[in-house]
Amino acid sequence: MTAREHHPWVLGLTGGIGSGKSAAAERFAALGLEVVDADQASRWVVEPGRPALAALAEHFSPAILQADGTLDRAALRARIFADSNERLWVEKLLHPLIATEIAERLRTATSAYAVFVSPLMIESGQYRLANRLLVIDAPRELQMTRTLRRDGSSQGQIEAILAAQARREDRTALADDVILNDSTLEHLHAQVDRLHLVYLSLAGTRS
Repeated sequence: MTAREHHPWVLGLTGGIGSGKSAAAERFAALGLEVVDADQASRWVVEPGRPALAALAEHFSPAILQADGTLDRAALRARIFADSNERLWVEKLLHPLIATEIAERLRTATSAYAVFVSPLMIESGQYRLANRLLVIDAPRELQMTRTLRRDGSSQGQIEAILAAQARREDRTALADDVILNDSTLEHLHAQVDRLHLVYLSLAGTRS
């Protein structure tokens, strides 16, 4: 790497369901940071024209494609939930491609630092891709309330998701920074803005 080549350091951003992780990511984007979302990366790798989509269509038949040539996610989900071997085949195909996509987008980011967002950053070990980890935290009852209000899931479904995610204590123990998001959106934005000023002073100090 030459002295003039820009190589942003990576901020990992995570939090449990209903914590406000997505709202924090949107604020970082509004501040001009490049945000790479693990969930989005899983969609990028199966866009029309990408090798993964062709491999899926060849393996499952073109029935998993919609009329416009894009992936029919519901059809694929139905196939892999019905057969664990098929699910493992898809994971083996897509997971390395998703990891490569994330790494490449982080490497080529042009902002002072890049923000890598993943809901399962702790559980998957993806936090190792980050130089610094920011956890958005919220009390469990508030997580439940926000998620019920947001997407209409049942309380049982949300509790199952919470049970599958890392415990708050485990997540915050790994964090370099924690935002307790138990107030208003404006309060969350103010905390993100404050950390952003700190992070700007770190730009260029890591590789």
